[in-house]
Amino acid sequence: MNLEPIKAAVRRAVALCRTVQQHHLVANEKPGEPVTIADYGSQALIVEAIRQHFPADAVLAEESGAQFVQVVDAAQRAEIVGLLGESLARPVTEDDVVAWLDYGKGVPARRTWVIDPIDGTKGFLALRHYAIAVGIVEDGLPVGGVMGCPGYPGYAGGALLWAWAGEVWIEPVEGGEAVRVQASTTTDPAHIRILESVDKSHGAFDRMAKVREYAGLNDSPFERIDSMEKYARIAAGDGELYLRLPRTGSGRPHAAWDHAAGVALVLAGGGQATDVDGSPLDFSKGRNLPNQGMIVSNGAIHPRVLAAVRQLLAETANRTSPSALINSRLTANTCRISWSGWVCCCWCCRKPASPTCGRSSCSSRASRCYTPAAKTTTPKRRSTCSAAV
Repeated sequence: MNLEPIKAAVRRAVALCRTVQQHHLVANEKPGEPVTIADYGSQALIVEAIRQHFPADAVLAEESGAQFVQVVDAAQRAEIVGLLGESLARPVTEDDVVAWLDYGKGVPARRTWVIDPIDGTKGFLALRHYAIAVGIVEDGLPVGGVMGCPGYPGYAGGALLWAWAGEVWIEPVEGGEAVRVQASTTTDPAHIRILESVDKSHGAFDRMAKVREYAGLNDSPFERIDSMEKYARIAAGDGELYLRLPRTGSGRPHAAWDHAAGVALVLAGGGQATDVDGSPLDFSKGRNLPNQGMIVSNGAIHPRVLAAVRQLLAETANRTSPSALINSRLTANTCRISWSGWVCCCWCCRKPASPTCGRSSCSSRASRCYTPAAKTTTPKRRSTCSAAV
C-alpha cells in the first residue's frame, strides 16, 4: 500500500496544529472533553486525502461535522476554513469541512481508517505532547498506520512514524532520512522505560503502581506523557512498557481511535499489545473496544508484566465481597456500606442494577438494602447509605 498521501496529510496536519497553537489556541467544550479547531482541521486534511486516494474505504474518526457546527462559533469556523485553504493551496468552504469530517462513516468496507486527529487534546492545549494518529484496520485487525508526534524526543520538529507489512519506519516530520525501527529486547529493570498517561481519568495510577511493584520495576525509569506517542516510543525502541488499567468498577470505554494506530505500530515493531488478561485488543466492534484495559510492551517483558497484572486482579477479587461484586458493572458513582449483616446499595441509574439488589431500573438516585444470605430486600432511607466505601 502506498501510504505517501496519508503521510503528507499528517505532515500538513502537524503544521496546521502548530499554527493553531501559536495564533488561534482556544478550547471549546464537547461532551466530556475539550476540542479545538485544530482537531477538526487535522481530521479534515486526513479524510480529504483518504477520499482522494482510497475512496472505497470506510472511515471511523473522532470528530463530526454536526459537532463542528454546534460547538465552534462562526469566527473560529472561519479561521479553520481559511487555514485549510492555505494548507491545501485551494479554496475551501465550511460545507467542504463538514463533508470531509463525516466522509466514509458507516460505509461497509473491508478496510477502515481509524483517525484521532489530535490524540491528547489536553496536552495540545497545555503545549505538551500530542499525536496525530491514523490507524488502518482490516477485517477487525490493526494492520498499519501513520502517526505524527510533534514532541517526539530527539527529533527537531517531531517525528513521523508509519507501519505497514510488518515494518515500522521513522523520520523527521519535516522530512529527512527514514530509518526502520523495532521494539527493544531489553529485560533489565534498570533499562525498562515505563510510560503512563498524564490524565488521571485514563487509568488507576495506584493499581498500576502495584503492578510495577509486583513486576520488580519500582526503580525503572518512569515518565508520564500525553497521547499515543507512548505506543510510538515502544514501537521504535524508545520505551518498553505502557499500562492502562481502569479503576475498579469503571465503565469508561476505550475508543478505537485512541489505540488503533498505536497498536498497529507496536505489533509491526515486534512488541505486544493485549488486554489485561493477555487476550488481543479487539478492533472488530466499531467505535469502542470491548477490552478492559491495555498492556503494551516490547514483547520481551510481556509475560512478566502480565503475571503481575494477574496477581493484582486476583488480590482485588479476593478482597472484594459479594456485596461489592454485584455493583461491578454500575457507574463510578456506586457506593456501598454494610452493618449488622445488611448491605445497602446506592447508585446513579445509568445502567441496570443487579437483580440481587431487587431492582432492574431505578429513579435518578435510589437505594435498596438486602441480607446477603437470604437475598431479601427492604427499603432503607437513603441517608443510611450515604457513606462511600
